[in-house]
Amino acid sequence: MKHMKQEQTKKHPVRRILLVLFALAVVAGGVFSHFGGFGTGKCADTAEFAKYAGAIDDITIPEQARVVALGEATHGNAEFQQLKLDVFKVLVERYGVRGFALEADYGCCEVANRYIHGGEGTAQEAAAATGFAIYRTEQIEQLLSWMRSYNETAAEADQLSFYGFDMQRYEHNYRFLLEAAEDLGIDTTELAKLWDVQTDEFSDAYDADQRAEVIGKVRIELMEQDSPQAAQAVHFADILLQNIELGKVDDYASQGNVLRDRYMADNVFWILAQEEARGNNRIFVSAHNGHIERQNTYGDAGKAMGNLLSDQLGDAYFAIGTDFYKARVNLPKGSDGKRSVHTFYSYDALSKASAKCGNEISWLDFSAVPSDSALRQYIDDYGWMGSLGEGYSPIMAILPMAYRIWDAPSELYDGMIFVAQAHPTEIRPLTTT
Repeated sequence: MKHMKQEQTKKHPVRRILLVLFALAVVAGGVFSHFGGFGTGKCADTAEFAKYAGAIDDITIPEQARVVALGEATHGNAEFQQLKLDVFKVLVERYGVRGFALEADYGCCEVANRYIHGGEGTAQEAAAATGFAIYRTEQIEQLLSWMRSYNETAAEADQLSFYGFDMQRYEHNYRFLLEAAEDLGIDTTELAKLWDVQTDEFSDAYDADQRAEVIGKVRIELMEQDSPQAAQAVHFADILLQNIELGKVDDYASQGNVLRDRYMADNVFWILAQEEARGNNRIFVSAHNGHIERQNTYGDAGKAMGNLLSDQLGDAYFAIGTDFYKARVNLPKGSDGKRSVHTFYSYDALSKASAKCGNEISWLDFSAVPSDSALRQYIDDYGWMGSLGEGYSPIMAILPMAYRIWDAPSELYDGMIFVAQAHPTEIRPLTTT
């Protein structure tokens, strides 16, 4: 008896530990599922989805819309890049949009803009000039080639323009500013000294504040001239000054992102003003979902670009989000420029319904779905959606919520485009122009 009692005493703690672990596993499983588990999540009613979903050609834009923004759930999928051209064609042909604005630097995109207006070089070189590897793709080349072909036969008033609204690069902005200032008869002696031709970078002889002072003086002289060239040169200067201020930020993860998005919003309004001066009342903007969302903040630090645009434009801002059911995404592997492909599932009930309906790509206008539809809850309620930027971490394979956002689609967008199987982009070799 004594021996049995000792054996039972030894077993009871083990049983208790196992029971506790089992209970924790059950609870963790529920919590993990809530926060985006390894599966593909719930599926919205497919019959209801099929009733209201359409194709890209079915996209309709409200009459009051002045800025139409298309987001991308990832930077590394061919389908999201192809959508830039597909949606832009609809806006050009049916809504009179003539301005395309990309999440890339203004000066870099000016290279592409000159190409689509008959400039020298190739579409591949123009795409590479945008400054980011994510745009060195066949899809962006096709976009630029189509715009160039359109302009070859279009009247001057109907010409398409290609803009950038970012400010993370400076080389093309500086080069174009210097050229314009020289053409307009402004003394560029000090401005020319800012650049080191040996390193092809800004000279170390000038710190950031000194560069800003020199650029600011040239800007003032440009402001005194009344011409389209001078107005554009002022914007080159503004982008350079934005770049300098962005470079001063210590905590980029919070303050830098906020400042960048505020500058991007300012630049979008500048682009809108340029197009309105040409007689065009709308522009098309393309960026990551995180930048174009109506309700997106960096916590208490500040708001993202789409949030700022929505605040000022109200219903005149029309945001189209995107998501995938399954995506094989081309992502940078590290700081050495190498890239690799990884597979993700979004956990989005709407995107899953689109895929289950057999749609490779579908468009859902939220305003077309009535309140009594079973689909409405997935539009208005919080849920998980896929969201990948330009970076990869192994933790994404362990914790799927690391590449998903938790939000209500209708709070972020006016409608969404869903891609069933998103394929990785193929990055072209670097070329320069």
